Amino acid sequence: MSPSTDLRENREFASEIKFLVTPVIAAQIRDWARGRLISDPNASDESGDGYQITSLYFDTGQFDVFQRKGSFGRSKYRIRRYGQSEVVFLERKLKTRGLLTKRRSIVKLEELKRLAGETPSWDWPGFWFHRRFLARSLGPVCQIAYHRTARVAMTRHGPIRLTLDENPRAVPTGELSFCEDEGRLLLPDQVILELKFRYELPVLFKSLAEEFALNSQPVSKYRLAVAALGLGAAPISDNSAASMTDESLCLTS
Repeated sequence: MSPSTDLRENREFASEIKFLVTPVIAAQIRDWARGRLISDPNASDESGDGYQITSLYFDTGQFDVFQRKGSFGRSKYRIRRYGQSEVVFLERKLKTRGLLTKRRSIVKLEELKRLAGETPSWDWPGFWFHRRFLARSLGPVCQIAYHRTARVAMTRHGPIRLTLDENPRAVPTGELSFCEDEGRLLLPDQVILELKFRYELPVLFKSLAEEFALNSQPVSKYRLAVAALGLGAAPISDNSAASMTDESLCLTS
């Protein structure tokens, strides 16, 4: 389940559950996970189970992804970079019947300028991404960066993964490149906990939820960023939309 060591272009469907927890609870969950799960093989920081993630997110000029209009509400397109790597991942995250699947291709950082072209190159690994990028009239909207702690394990039903994402920061951008600007802090007093698994919720994660009295809630870093940066109009109201207050910008995925 390591996002950087798994280079398959198509990755299997999975379920994920998200929670917002305080930094104090996050620290306790981190200790809990370190005693039961192994570190992500890609971890590179001093703790042995963490790394920095920076992503560029895309939307239309009318913010159809943010507005969840039609098929735009089921997929997100982004470019993800781990640490200061000279390679990046072109990704499409697709939700179908409550399950997630991801398509991704690895390209050199310097090749991102190819997405500015009008004609996709079929012999480039990013051909499929570029073609959809043009067909959907997408453009860069914002950059989001955060620190992730990741712990994994293998069960009889397949791999499981626990992540804690801290200090997400966002900055608006219209460029096909990454910037050094830290941007605006999105969740100053909260940490995003995500549990990813296949099939039913693993016993280990059930135990975690019971021990820490966790209550799941939908949260999307992209939607947080757009709202916090004042980039898009308020999303279309529907039954799945969470309320947005000054204390918590928790928005649905």
